[in-house]
This record gives sequence, C-alpha cells and structure tokens, in this order.
Amino acid sequence: MAAKLCSRWLHYLRHKPLRRFSQNPKKILRGYVKRDVTVLDVGCGAGFFSLAMARMAGPDGRVIGVDLQADVIESLKQRSARAGLSERIDARVCSEGSLEIDDLSGRVDFALAFYVVHHAPNAPALMADVHRALKAGAMFLVVEPGHHASVDECHATEAAAQEAGFAIAEHPKLKRDWAVMLVKS
Repeated sequence: MAAKLCSRWLHYLRHKPLRRFSQNPKKILRGYVKRDVTVLDVGCGAGFFSLAMARMAGPDGRVIGVDLQADVIESLKQRSARAGLSERIDARVCSEGSLEIDDLSGRVDFALAFYVVHHAPNAPALMADVHRALKAGAMFLVVEPGHHASVDECHATEAAAQEAGFAIAEHPKLKRDWAVMLVKS
C-alpha cells in the first residue's frame, strides 16, 4: 500500500504562525525535549516541530527529521539554514518501507510522530524502526488528528506499538487530537 502523503499546500499551511496557537511545540513537548538530547521527528515535513525541538535541545542537541517527500526535506534544510539551526538538524528522506535510520540504533532520547502514523503504509515497520532507534526507557509521542484518524486507527497504532516492544505510559490530553506516550521497555 502506498503512503497517503500531504500535499505541498498543506505543508505550507502547517507553518503559518496561527498554528502555534493550537499546536504550540513548546507547550506540547515541554518536559520531553530537554537540552543536549537527540530527537527523532518522524514525518517531519518542512520542520514545524523540528525547528522548535532544535531550539529546545540547545546547541549540543540534535534533531533527526525524516520524511518520505524529498521536496519537504529540502524545505526543512532551507528553513533550518535561515534559522541558524543547520548544525542541529539532520534532515533525511526515508522510504515507504523504512525510516532509513539504522545508524541511530539505541541513540535517540525522544521521538515524535505528529499526524503521521495514519499516513504510514506500514505502521508496524515504522514502530519497529523507532523502537530500535530509541535508548532504553526513552519516550515516543504519537499524535493523530482527532478529526481525521478513526478510533480503530488509533487502537491499531497502539497495538502496533505494543507489538514493537513499547509500553503505553499515558494518553496526554491535547485539544481535538488523540495522543499516546509510548516508552521503550
């Protein structure tokens, strides 16, 4: 099954300043993204969360952003250069079958998949890739749009995560969205 990708115009709209009112990265991620950590942004798009996490992680932190679409990865590279964050952000194109992050095995402190898993052609493979990349005890926040992802899709996401070896830590409350915090056990 092919991935259901977001259109270019949707990526553009997702970076409008008004988005910060409903999906403020600092508010959503405070307590999870700390200074000097390595963060994985799955389905990063043009970097709405990647740029914020790079700032939160500080000059010695690192964000690895992966996305299927080469054009949005190029946009993230340009945006990170303009923001002076190029040294902190590693933007990568992945494939439908793999996040292409084997080099990160056991090195990631926190991972985020924001509005991504319902687009994934193979959610169990995505979960397995993230699980391998995380350090023991590291957390993975998955957020799906309440207006788009069905309850069955959310339950399937949790099942795929548990099958990959994650434990469910909590269900953070986000306005209009479904979220689950997973922990690598």
